[in-house]
Amino acid sequence: MGMNVGQGSGDDAEPIMDINTTPLIDVMLVLLVMLIITIPIQLHSVNLNMPVGTPPPSDVKPEVVKIDIDEKSVVYWQGLPLAGRSELEAKMELAAAQAVQPEIHIRPNKASSYNTFAEVMVSAQRKGLQKLGVIGSEQFIGQ
Repeated sequence: MGMNVGQGSGDDAEPIMDINTTPLIDVMLVLLVMLIITIPIQLHSVNLNMPVGTPPPSDVKPEVVKIDIDEKSVVYWQGLPLAGRSELEAKMELAAAQAVQPEIHIRPNKASSYNTFAEVMVSAQRKGLQKLGVIGSEQFIGQ
C-alpha cells in the first residue's frame, strides 16, 4: 500500500483564490450608517408663519343664564318659573341664536327629580347650546 503523495501534501497545494468579503461588508455597513445619519429627518416639512405673542382678550363676555330646578321639579329661567318644557325650549332656542352663546348654569335641587334635570340637558343639547355647567353639585356628595 502506497501513499498518494500528490494529494494532501503542503508543497503541491493550490493557493486559495477566494476573496475575503467580511471587510468589504464591514465597510459597506459603515457607509450605510453614515448615509442614514446624514439624511435630513424632515423631508416633507411645511413652513407656516404662526402669530407671535398672546392673542388679544375677547371684549365680549358671554351672558350667564341661570336655570334652577326646585324641590318640586319646577324649572326657573333667571329666577322666573316656566310653564312647561315648550317654554324652556323656546327660550333655549333664542339663546342659541345669539351671536355669542350664553353660558347655561343649571342648579338642580337635591330633592328634585332626575328626569327634569335630564330634560333640561337634552333640550339644551337639541337647541345647540355648547356652554353648560352644573352648579351646586356639592350637595350630592355623601349620598
